[in-house]
Amino acid sequence: MNDDALGDFLRSRRARIRPEEVGLVSHGRRRVPGLRREEVAQLAGVSVDYYVRLEQGRGTNVSDAVLDAVARVLRLTDTEAAHLRDLVRPKRGRGRGAGAREGAGRTVRAGVRTLMETMTGTPAFVLGRRMDVLAWNALADAVSGFSAMPEGERNAARHTFLDPAAREFYTDWPAVAAETVAYLRLDAGRHPDDPLMASLIGELAMKNETFRRLWADHPVKEKTHGVKRMRHPVVGDLELGYETLALPGAPDQLLVAYTAAPGTAAAEKLAVLSSWAASQGGLGTAAEGDHAKADNPSSSGRG
Repeated sequence: MNDDALGDFLRSRRARIRPEEVGLVSHGRRRVPGLRREEVAQLAGVSVDYYVRLEQGRGTNVSDAVLDAVARVLRLTDTEAAHLRDLVRPKRGRGRGAGAREGAGRTVRAGVRTLMETMTGTPAFVLGRRMDVLAWNALADAVSGFSAMPEGERNAARHTFLDPAAREFYTDWPAVAAETVAYLRLDAGRHPDDPLMASLIGELAMKNETFRRLWADHPVKEKTHGVKRMRHPVVGDLELGYETLALPGAPDQLLVAYTAAPGTAAAEKLAVLSSWAASQGGLGTAAEGDHAKADNPSSSGRG
């Protein structure tokens, strides 16, 4: 059990709930904000000792019923409840085969690449573990400039926090930063024994104060859909929706597509970028060798 992450997560969720919100009477001044451990235990219907052992990572064979009760008391979202289960029941690596599985997880199927290439009016790219950018089509390259990034150094999280240009590129950079940390937290909970993730998190925490602060809050959120607002050097301000699709048969890969409704200013700007990309030689898509040789997720791609 990942006891430090588990305890920190539960404490962060206790801290955001006021006693009166759950029908408890608060007597006097509290040393720390939020619910006490004994109050969570009372509301979840378990003994204080049992809950304390759970929060300290010493609980074993915790039942689904208890986890459901704790999630209810702490008002966890479905994603947060799933994250709690990942922390309580971590999926450990299985010996020497883990390296081979990691390599396979970085290979984007030919069919997926063909699919992206046919999406000529839609920027699309594939995110892998740790937000590594594995492949993209020409229009996504025109939007985000993936092909200009050093080979093996394309990662959306590193770009967001370590590339000074990211604060200019994303007009709502604070929202992008929060979304990035929340997804990395989710990924880290699903893969607790990933040394490359630990290295990436350590680097980001060491070099960026905003990342350290956001990481300490333990946000968790799926990267499903939303809006990205960018300031592009060719077409200026660009507001695009995005949809994130899990790829069947590739559990660690996500297909991200930027969208713009027909007839909108964003759609017109994408058309301009498409023409510009063609004039630049099409920019191109990721070559298989790019991600086959990329052993280090630390990179500077945009996502």
